[in-house]
Amino acid sequence: MTYQRNPVKAPRLSGLALKAFVNTLESGIGSVLLDKLVRDSGIERWRELPAGDAPPLQYPLPHGAPAAELQSPQEQAARAVAASPTQPERETVAAYVRAYREGGADPVTVARRIHEAIERLDSGKQRLGLFVSRKPEEVLRAAEAAGERLRAGKPLSVLDGVPVVLKDEVDLAGFPTTLGTKFRTQVATEDSTVAARLKAAGAIILGKANMNEIGINPIGLNPHHGAARNPWNPGRITGGSSSASGAAVAAGLCPLSMGADGGGSIRIPAALCGIVGLKATWGRIPETGVPPLCWNVGHVGPMGLTVDDVAAMYALLAGPDGRDFAAQAQPPHHLSGYESAGLAGVRLGICWPYFEDADADVVARCKEAVKALTDAGATVVELPPPDLNTVLWTHSCIILSEMAEAMLPHVRERSSDFALDSRTNLAIGRHFRATDLVHALRHRHRLTRELVALMADVDVIITPTTATTAPAIPEATLPDGESNLPVVDALMRFVRLANLTGFPALSVPAGFDGEGLPVGVHLTGRPYEEHLLLRLGRVVERAAEHRTPSTHVSVLR
Repeated sequence: MTYQRNPVKAPRLSGLALKAFVNTLESGIGSVLLDKLVRDSGIERWRELPAGDAPPLQYPLPHGAPAAELQSPQEQAARAVAASPTQPERETVAAYVRAYREGGADPVTVARRIHEAIERLDSGKQRLGLFVSRKPEEVLRAAEAAGERLRAGKPLSVLDGVPVVLKDEVDLAGFPTTLGTKFRTQVATEDSTVAARLKAAGAIILGKANMNEIGINPIGLNPHHGAARNPWNPGRITGGSSSASGAAVAAGLCPLSMGADGGGSIRIPAALCGIVGLKATWGRIPETGVPPLCWNVGHVGPMGLTVDDVAAMYALLAGPDGRDFAAQAQPPHHLSGYESAGLAGVRLGICWPYFEDADADVVARCKEAVKALTDAGATVVELPPPDLNTVLWTHSCIILSEMAEAMLPHVRERSSDFALDSRTNLAIGRHFRATDLVHALRHRHRLTRELVALMADVDVIITPTTATTAPAIPEATLPDGESNLPVVDALMRFVRLANLTGFPALSVPAGFDGEGLPVGVHLTGRPYEEHLLLRLGRVVERAAEHRTPSTHVSVLR
């Protein structure tokens, strides 16, 4: 079997042409156009592909070896932060802990500095488009409470007094969860599990971060709340859909943020913004309090400045909550072997033609990441090429069908409330047949089973996170944006399989391209082996070059 990626056959549309295209899709003759669109993109070959004996059920994910070092979530978080090196120029969670302990800063002063920085960065014509909603007075009250605990020597966790932002896809009591839309205005009355756990850890939640509308596009532009802009170059996209969750960390406003990932939506902005993003095993972090968009492929998870920061947040967020069914049947999460930089015995799975199907600078930086891992003792095992057409259509059918169903009541009531790119994708989701969805679920089961078997011989699979660094924002098309499927494919090429199968995946900064834009490398692990991904991510991170974005603030000094 040879590696093959079908070229994307779709026009690039914006402005009146895009509006006319969307109106046609939603009209009586739209089904004819949709038939041609999906047929030209390769769906018929997928429809004819046998799924063998696979039923349309999720394959039970194996639990793997038991934890070698069991610790409480608070102990794991403290362990991750204790492993973090002193880097004066990087305001990591460890830097916050040291500054608070040594008296170099206090949560109230930090909160005021952040508020001033947000006012500067997120207002006017050059705003970064970071926040959908904030309550600075509540932030100050939380900072005051954290300060009192720290002065008394009774912090709730290593995150006590540490600023965090939440993607506006998770409920935070007292705030609407807009999902990036203009019509979801009902205020949440209860915290999501992840928000509640962050509050219980003492984290200071700065507000709700901008996102791509309903998380349906990986580019990250939003016509209602403004385009999220990349701190490395405000003329470039952040990626999405957790767009501002990535940008806020990169800009220095916080060392941690909360993202959500149904098709790379944590890992893509992490890569384009030069930070770390973890999509844990499906169900590892409860989705209670996350409005349903894509049940079978959706995950919430941490984004952060460093691997240690993400490991600390993961430790405090993971584990069942008694309410999310998908989160129930899982082994205890842990960080066994986390600090070990020696990788003897670790096997890295790579399909080189797939790995190299990206821009030259991206491939070069990701090969340097592989070298860092092999220099530490890991070995490379060559893998067969993936069937990208099957992965693409299986994932697309599931996520778009589910999003179309989730949004159907409002589409019927007032479809014009959605952005044009969202309307395009929702129309495709509604166009899939019931037999397509069952076919997709069967292939999901088959692909998951095959990946379990493949990873008996390797410990992680390595690719770039995205095939390109951050593309330019199409300024002339704002606020509506454009339909640009080749860019979507370049951003999603390497990330779909982890969503489809539920396997954990981590994006780690691997350096920069010739224009100074960040490159991310992507590690996919076996179910419930986040600890190994994070351990390898630390090795990559320490070997890679670090820089500071052109738009950046320091709030600890």
